[in-house]
Amino acid sequence: MSNHGLPMEGERSSFSSRRWDVRYDQGRNHRAKIGFILIPNEQTIEGDMIEWAPDGVGVYFSRAVMPHEISTESLSQCRATLADSARRILPDDGLDVVCFACTSGSVAIGEEKTLQELNKAQPGAKATSLVSGVRRALNAVDARKIAVGTPYLDELNRNMAAYFEGQGFEVANLQGLNLQYDRDMIRVAPDYLVEFAKAVDVPEADTFVMSCGALRTIEVVDEIEQALAKPVIASNQAMLWDCLRLAGIDDKLPGLGILFRDH
Repeated sequence: MSNHGLPMEGERSSFSSRRWDVRYDQGRNHRAKIGFILIPNEQTIEGDMIEWAPDGVGVYFSRAVMPHEISTESLSQCRATLADSARRILPDDGLDVVCFACTSGSVAIGEEKTLQELNKAQPGAKATSLVSGVRRALNAVDARKIAVGTPYLDELNRNMAAYFEGQGFEVANLQGLNLQYDRDMIRVAPDYLVEFAKAVDVPEADTFVMSCGALRTIEVVDEIEQALAKPVIASNQAMLWDCLRLAGIDDKLPGLGILFRDH
């Protein structure tokens, strides 16, 4: 036998099981495990959740199936694969929270139907959706009258306005960039989003909403709040806040606006 404990040429190796005193720590997800179901071409949410999730929170991802374009019809088709997509996330371990990570998709499918599909796949997890997080965030900051910016086509903008009004919010203004594909939405410059927010906001609105997980609004939430002097709710900021709070994590994360600072 060599000095390194490895067999020399001509010697036989001996492999036998033994009891090892393995040393464990808490792992990377000891505080919470959160699963997100994305639409196929989404390219912003994964990076945002990984970057902003606090230490000890594991974030995991799967993708539903839908056509390439972003429309009410295409987004509603996500429902057919939503449960299967959720079921593939940590199937032998389980999640604390599971979320359908698409604002307009949650509205197209319907909030209640979305949660039903997620509960079917992950019965041990708390189910939510991106638009559910936005709604809870608006309630947390006591929003009543909102101005809303989106990247969507008019069809989806009408859906979003109807959703917010159905939840008891008055929509003072809603404007979209008329983009149809994620490949364009993900490239909208964050500094342009600040300009867009200032153009869409109106004095009578008490809260500004920037809708869509594809937009990189989370990078400029504080800047928009400073420019508008009112609370700003952005899709990915609200989704992360909602999922963390559902998981029992009350961390106050800097750089993410009044929502994370005060609620």
